[in-house]
Amino acid sequence: MAVDAEFWRDKRVLLTGHTGFKGAWMALWLEKMGAAVTGFALPPPPGESLFAALAPWRGLHSVEGDLHDRPTLAALARKVKPQIVVHMAAQAIVRRSFREPVETFATNVMGTAHLLDAVAPLEHVQAILIVTSDKVYENGDHGRPFREDDKMGGDDPYSASKAAAEQLAYCWRRSFLRGDRRPMLGIARAGNVIGGGDWSEDRLVPDAIRAGAEGRPVMLRYPGSTRPWQFVLDVVSGYLVYAQLLASGSRSAPEAVNFGPKAGDPPLATADLIARLQAAFGWDVGWTTAPGDPLPEKTRLALDTTLAYEALGWRPLVGTGTALDWIAQWHQARFANADMRRVSLDQIRSFEALSLTEARL
Repeated sequence: MAVDAEFWRDKRVLLTGHTGFKGAWMALWLEKMGAAVTGFALPPPPGESLFAALAPWRGLHSVEGDLHDRPTLAALARKVKPQIVVHMAAQAIVRRSFREPVETFATNVMGTAHLLDAVAPLEHVQAILIVTSDKVYENGDHGRPFREDDKMGGDDPYSASKAAAEQLAYCWRRSFLRGDRRPMLGIARAGNVIGGGDWSEDRLVPDAIRAGAEGRPVMLRYPGSTRPWQFVLDVVSGYLVYAQLLASGSRSAPEAVNFGPKAGDPPLATADLIARLQAAFGWDVGWTTAPGDPLPEKTRLALDTTLAYEALGWRPLVGTGTALDWIAQWHQARFANADMRRVSLDQIRSFEALSLTEARL
């Protein structure tokens, strides 16, 4: 199954978290396909943001708001009458979750409850997609790729809050989304998503780009840690395809799906990813170990994506090397003051061309 532009044309979509990195890419792609998108999110943080770089928005109604504001969220949902709901808003920074654990749980758990409470009763809603994380699994650092039926866990506040959000969604599905006419609810888990336009705090690629632009080495906390690195458009395409299946009402749709890297891409340690990224930019600044005692972190993390292949027909199309090249091209265009909306749309078109080629094989 591929992303179907005709399916999304004129669809009323409520997208939370549209001012974030993945959310802005999702909003742009939906807008390109002609969806009627309403975004609900906090304003982008000060400084550089992908959401601001993609302006002017043409088919997006952007509403600034907080998931904690239950009445406003509910009123917006009633007004929009969404057919598809994609919930991407979250406190997604692991290190911040240690500084602000209560706020992290409030946003990721109660924010999800407020969203589900607002949209589940609406008669027009066909599908609800809750985006969580690959870090919801109980990770014994064994290195085996996690499958969807593996045990949930979470040693840090971020991971635990996302696992709790999944349990909440499971409860909502069983308690309030019963019957043939109720909307389908699915949960999407993805790994470490990378792509152009990410300026988030305490994330590897943005930190490396900031350091490289200033001509200094990037500081790494765990140079030997491996992660399921994956390109943002691969992940967003998975979310879109999954939402399409959910909206079809098929009872064979999985309740949760992993979206992982391209098959055959070897797991890359953090230091190796940085070396390749810097080479793509033409930088020779290297890296250094971050001082101090780092926060606890798992050293190995991988996802089994068999279910995404079998149930959705989804395939990641961009390998890590190509993803790093596309990131470098995006940011070099930004450094040159290019029209970043055009650059970003060109990357989506290039990705769609890859998808079309894949479909013909």
